Amino acid sequence: MKLLRIGPEGREKPGALVDGGHYVDLSDEVADFDEAFFGTGGLARIGPIVAERAASGERLPLAGQRVGAPIARPHQIICVGLNYRDHAAETGQAVPDEPILFTKSPNTLVGPDDDVRIPRGSTKPDWEVELGIVIGTRTSYLDSVDQARDHIAGWVLVNDVSERAFQMERGGQWLKGKSAETFNPAGPWLVTQDEIDDVNDLGMWLDVNGQRRQTGSTSTMVFDPFFIVHYISQFMVLEPGDLINTGTPPGVGMGFTPPIWLQAGDVMTLGIDGLGAQRQTVIGPR
Repeated sequence: MKLLRIGPEGREKPGALVDGGHYVDLSDEVADFDEAFFGTGGLARIGPIVAERAASGERLPLAGQRVGAPIARPHQIICVGLNYRDHAAETGQAVPDEPILFTKSPNTLVGPDDDVRIPRGSTKPDWEVELGIVIGTRTSYLDSVDQARDHIAGWVLVNDVSERAFQMERGGQWLKGKSAETFNPAGPWLVTQDEIDDVNDLGMWLDVNGQRRQTGSTSTMVFDPFFIVHYISQFMVLEPGDLINTGTPPGVGMGFTPPIWLQAGDVMTLGIDGLGAQRQTVIGPR
């Protein structure tokens, strides 16, 4: 299934994509795609409902509708740094021996086509196309990497927008450069595991103003998604609906000589095979 949330910001209704241009409304069956939904077997429950409604013609047009983030605000957003060897090289940093973990404020989450706002005092805003993992069940101290598969609800496209001056030059806390409002566009949909043949072989791309900046593949991750979930579970409890951003391939703005930073008016477009595409316009500070 491909789950999505449709409607104005803060009033999105849950649904499921049934073809490229239509979806079925699930708001009479599901309050939201949140911790309660995932933690009580919501995915298994709605599968037959989606199939029945699609077959009976209960399809609504997607055109002209705002698509929100496909999950409600999660309990936490965990990020993995330097998880692509070639991205580590372009930043001048060593490939890590273990996943580098940091958090991102959950209120950074916005829809896939919502504006991205440059924060006050920003001088080095940057882009990062990434694969996101959505946790499906409460997860702690997993015994094996294979066990992680049973704890994942699905995959989502994310843009881990960053402010490099805040991240690298303000006391070494990556959280500062990752947590400005609008800094985590997600979607357009949450894609369940059965829809993707091999999550470790998905093409990724990002353009700025129509110019290709990032081209990569999840096949070049240092630590794959299942290892990441197992690893994180050894240090903290992951709740249903939590989001994990798994790192970015090369081509970020800080990797160019000279660096290229986002400016108000820029347009980012990005995508991952099987997970859809996003488009954000960059706007200035409040």
